[in-house]
Amino acid sequence: MRVVAGRLGGRRLRAVPGSATRPTSDRVREALFSVLGERVDGARVLDLFAGTGALAIEALSRGAASAVLVEPAPRATAVIRANLEELGLAGLAAVRRTRAEVYLRGQRDGPFDLVFLDPPYAAPVGFLAGLLARLARTALAPGAVVALESSARAEPPPWPPGLHPDHPRRYGDTTLHLATYATS
Repeated sequence: MRVVAGRLGGRRLRAVPGSATRPTSDRVREALFSVLGERVDGARVLDLFAGTGALAIEALSRGAASAVLVEPAPRATAVIRANLEELGLAGLAAVRRTRAEVYLRGQRDGPFDLVFLDPPYAAPVGFLAGLLARLARTALAPGAVVALESSARAEPPPWPPGLHPDHPRRYGDTTLHLATYATS
């Protein structure tokens, strides 16, 4: 696994040992950031279900201003911290070792311009709908983009008021769902 592009393009990332973490593939990250384009520059990023930190690190490499990475697994948070340190990004990022739903209940880091959600593919639709609703109520800046990764076979969650989805994009076994936040 590596950083695809930006000032850290080509640099390798550590992986979380075992099979509990499913990192976003280089191909899917490349496609996602191609769609996001200049919206990454200067963005405040939230990476829920951060895993290795690859999505937030990719955003920081491409010019994001800061990132908060949320991950409950101790082994994964250790890998995230190591990746940030090795790439010289520790000063731009905060790692929160907690579950996504707990973080969103009390977060004070936002609002965010760009949010990545890469939950376990088995996460229930109702759980994801709840996270998206809380994001829309408490954590998004006007014009924010939310990117949700899911299994290509999964039913997408309903988008709450304020989040306006674009058409889904499928890459092999993965579907990317993007939505823009606007209150009107």
